[in-house]
Amino acid sequence: MSGKHYKGPEVSCCIKYFIFGFNVIFWFLGIAFLGIGLWAWNEKGVLSNISSITDLGGFDPVWLFLVVGGVMFILGFAGCIGALRENTFLLKFFSVFLGIIFFLELTAGVLAFVFKDWIKDQLYFFINNNIRAYRDDIDLQNLIDFTQEYWQCCGAFGADDWNLNIYFNCTDSNASRERCGVPFSCCTKDPAEDVINTQCGYDARQKPVSGISSCHLARRVFGGAFAYAQCCFCDTLLSSSLVKEVDQQIVIYTKGCVPQFEKWLQDNLTIVAGIFIGIALLQIFGICLAQNLVSDIEAVRASW
Repeated sequence: MSGKHYKGPEVSCCIKYFIFGFNVIFWFLGIAFLGIGLWAWNEKGVLSNISSITDLGGFDPVWLFLVVGGVMFILGFAGCIGALRENTFLLKFFSVFLGIIFFLELTAGVLAFVFKDWIKDQLYFFINNNIRAYRDDIDLQNLIDFTQEYWQCCGAFGADDWNLNIYFNCTDSNASRERCGVPFSCCTKDPAEDVINTQCGYDARQKPVSGISSCHLARRVFGGAFAYAQCCFCDTLLSSSLVKEVDQQIVIYTKGCVPQFEKWLQDNLTIVAGIFIGIALLQIFGICLAQNLVSDIEAVRASW
C-alpha cells in the first residue's frame, strides 16, 4: 500500500483561534460595560422604577455603557462561539454586523463633513438641552463638568447659556444661591488652591464691576480668604484704587464648548483621523478573517 495519502481542504487553526481569542476579549469587555451600566442604573433606582428612564430631560451617560457594551457583547459572542464551534451562521452574522457598523461610521463621517453647520447646530442644541437638566442626574452633571474642565469652556457658546438652567439663571424670581452663577467646572484654575472650590462660580455672571460680582471678585483676587458674610468689606475694597477693572476671564472660562471642541478637533485632526482609520482597518480585517474562515469551513464540508 502506498505511503501517499490524499490531503483535502482544512480549516486554518491560526485564523480560527485568532478570531476566537480576539473576540473573547471583546466579549468580556462587553460584559464589563453592561455590568457598569446596570450597576449605575441600580444605584440611581432606575431598575426598580423602569418608567424613570424617560424622566431625565437630558442625556443619561449610562446609555453609552449599555449601547457600547451591548454591541461589544453581541459581536464578541458571535465571533467567539462562531470561530470555536465553526458555526458559519454566527460567523456570517459577525461579518454582516461588523460591516453594518463600518458602513454607519463611514456614512456618519461623510455626513458630518458635508453638513458641518447642521452638526454644529445639533451639538449646540444637545449641550443646551443637557444644561437644562444639569442638576437632574449626577452622571450627566459629572459629564458636563468633565467636558467644561477638559476643554476649558463654559456653556455651548458662552457662560450665559447657563441662563437656561433654573438654578443658574439671572431672573429675579430665581431664589437659588447659584443665581447668576455657573458650575465650578467653568472656573479658571487657581494654582494656589489644592482643594476644588465648588462655590467658585457663585455670582460669576453678575456685573457690578466689569461683569463680575464684587464679592466674588475680591475673594478670587485675594486668594479666596473672604466669606460671603464679608461682602460689605469686599465692596469697599473693590471700590478703592486697588482693583478698578478686572475682566470676567479671570474668574471663569468665557469661551463656549462648541468653539473649543472645533479648535481641539483642528489641533488634533491627524490623531483623530488616525484613530478612526485604525478602527476601520481593524473592522475590515475582522470581516476578511471571518469570511476566510467561513470559506474554509464550507470547503471542508463540501469535501465530505
